[in-house]
Amino acid sequence: MTLRKILSYDAGPFWQLAKYGLVGVMATGVQTVIFYVLASTCLECLGPDDIAVRLFSLPAAQFTGAEPWYASRGAIASVATAAGFIIANIFCWLMNRAFVFRPGRFRWYVEFAAFFGAAAFATLLALGIMKFLIDCFGMMTTAAVAVEIVVSFFINFFVRKFVVFRR
Repeated sequence: MTLRKILSYDAGPFWQLAKYGLVGVMATGVQTVIFYVLASTCLECLGPDDIAVRLFSLPAAQFTGAEPWYASRGAIASVATAAGFIIANIFCWLMNRAFVFRPGRFRWYVEFAAFFGAAAFATLLALGIMKFLIDCFGMMTTAAVAVEIVVSFFINFFVRKFVVFRR
């Protein structure tokens, strides 16, 4: 099979799933980079024990755990994730539309609104879970973000496949 055929809409179910996965990985990368840039600079929600701080030598906020800032860490992480979400989903919609799914039954602006709305719903639900894990269980931010990504992925796949791009 040629690369041109693989990149076409008629590549078949296997290649469609593979392209969807690749687009999802790239969009997750966009969101993750934006999250960590914000979380390690202006929003400062990474603690010194966070695995990303240790692995990538990111700057961490210094705290004892008693500061008022520490109690709002989950909300601050949610803001950083929301910023990444917006940019990543614009990227994701463009890539899905160009390489994965034929434009669906809706006009492009309705399709975009449905795509973004479904992603917003999935992300809000996943952010709630992330915030809960951080605030109630003291889970490290990076581990809670990983849970948020997995929850968002499954919700988004089904909604995009069977609603947004359905012909």
